[in-house]
Amino acid sequence: MLSRLSRAGLRALSQARPGQNSVPSRSHEVEAISTSMIRVGRNLFCSSSNATTSDSSNKPEDKISVTFVDKDGEEKLVKVPIGMSMLEAAHENDIELEGACEGSLACSTCHVIVTDVNYYNKLEDPVDEENDMLDLAFGLTETSRLGCQVIASPELDGIRLALPAATRNFAVDGYVAKSH
Repeated sequence: MLSRLSRAGLRALSQARPGQNSVPSRSHEVEAISTSMIRVGRNLFCSSSNATTSDSSNKPEDKISVTFVDKDGEEKLVKVPIGMSMLEAAHENDIELEGACEGSLACSTCHVIVTDVNYYNKLEDPVDEENDMLDLAFGLTETSRLGCQVIASPELDGIRLALPAATRNFAVDGYVAKSH
C-alpha cells in the first residue's frame, strides 16, 4: 500500500512543471501531489473503490427479510444486513433472544427454530461445538440452530425463526435479555 502511495507521489511530481524553482511552481507541485495522494487514498481506504455515499445506500441485496416469531406467536419482520448473525439482528431490533455468551458458542440461550425445512437445508451444517450446545437447549427440534451461528445470506431471504418458550440459562434464572 505504501508503495502505491509513493508511486502516486512520484507521478504527481513528474506532472508538475519541471525546471521552475519559483514559489508559484512549488505550490503547483504541492497541489498536484496532494490531489494525487487524496485520489489514491480514497481508492485504497474505501470499502468499494467505485462506490459513493449515494451508491451504497440500501441496495436490495444488502439486506434480507427475517421474521422472528416470539413465544406468544407474535411476529416481527426485520431487515438484516448480509453477514450479520440472527443473534445480533435480534438484539438490534429489541427481540428477546438472550445470547448469554455473546455469540461465543458457550451456551444455548440464543436457540432458534427454523420453521421451514427448506431454509434449514440452506444453512451450513452445525459444527460440533454448536451441536454440543444445542443438546442443552430447551425445546430442541430437528430444525433447531443457535442464532449466533445463523448468518444472513441472500439465500436466506424470507426465513422465519421461532423463539422457544424458554431457555436454560443456568447463570441467571428469570433474566430478561437487554440489547447490547
